[in-house]
Amino acid sequence: MDTQLVFDAVADATRRRILALLVDQGELCVCELTAALDDIQPKISRHLGVLKDAGVVIPRREGTWMFYRLSPSLPAWAAALLKTLPDAAAAGFKADLKRLKVMAGRPQRCAA
Repeated sequence: MDTQLVFDAVADATRRRILALLVDQGELCVCELTAALDDIQPKISRHLGVLKDAGVVIPRREGTWMFYRLSPSLPAWAAALLKTLPDAAAAGFKADLKRLKVMAGRPQRCAA
């Protein structure tokens, strides 16, 4: 894993918010992230692409849904850094989490 790519990926505030939600929730679909961050799907997908290219998240398709979670192959230092995001580095995390919890029509997961 390229260390510089990881730091570049977490340098953006929107990506930090996405990662904070993934740390807290484990796995979310693009529609859940769109609702939680109150942003448009193309922007969220673009940020997820950057995170995927950096090796920070991995996708999983289930029917029409694309789910993302943290990569299990993250080095220990990167995983430790990301675990701090919900409490320390993700401004607006509580508001994001509140929007996620009241989201109507959240997809059901068959397997994670």
